[in-house]
Amino acid sequence: MNVSTLIKQYFASDSDDVAIDVFDEKNIYDVYERVIETLSQHVNIETTLLQALNYCFYEILDNVLTHSGKELGTVITQYSPQKHTLSMLVADDGQGIHKSLTENDKYATLTEPEALEMCIQDSVTDGKGMGFGLYSTSLLVRDAGLRFNIRSGDHTLQLQDGKTTINASDTWHGTIIYLKLQTDKEINPSEVVANRTNVAEQYNETFLIDNELKELW
Repeated sequence: MNVSTLIKQYFASDSDDVAIDVFDEKNIYDVYERVIETLSQHVNIETTLLQALNYCFYEILDNVLTHSGKELGTVITQYSPQKHTLSMLVADDGQGIHKSLTENDKYATLTEPEALEMCIQDSVTDGKGMGFGLYSTSLLVRDAGLRFNIRSGDHTLQLQDGKTTINASDTWHGTIIYLKLQTDKEINPSEVVANRTNVAEQYNETFLIDNELKELW
């Protein structure tokens, strides 16, 4: 995987502050926790955004190991306190969304563009998961997103300003999930997960309480 090309394509030119992590089945939780913990140290990032992102980010990572057919994925993040933006990319070089989704007989006849369109809908899955990760991420982008791209195979889905478009693009053998979020905007994290789980409590217990204890010591 050519990480330098991905950085040039998706991130601001001042790439010195870009963080890169590689994850697999053994360290996925460590990578997830380190990224969210680092973001939690920035006081200007809205807590409600982190509460929702905390859920969506892990789901995106887990999708790589569950659906791509590969054992490794790559995470690239960049936070700009001046612009109040967070850019995050998760990439793999696996089988891609179309091939994965059409493993489910229900979606066997979908074209590649149709598979991209379907993958952000609720409960759409190849049968190995709940089909909620990308759907909830699309709701996060709806509430605090500046840009959301899913690139897989020969096409890219883009969700921006409430509009979804799917266009032909340079081939990527695998899947790239890219999102750019506005970090100073307060949102309702429960709506991002359709009130199906208490993401605020999950985030607070894992990160806020731990941070408070560290400060006491």
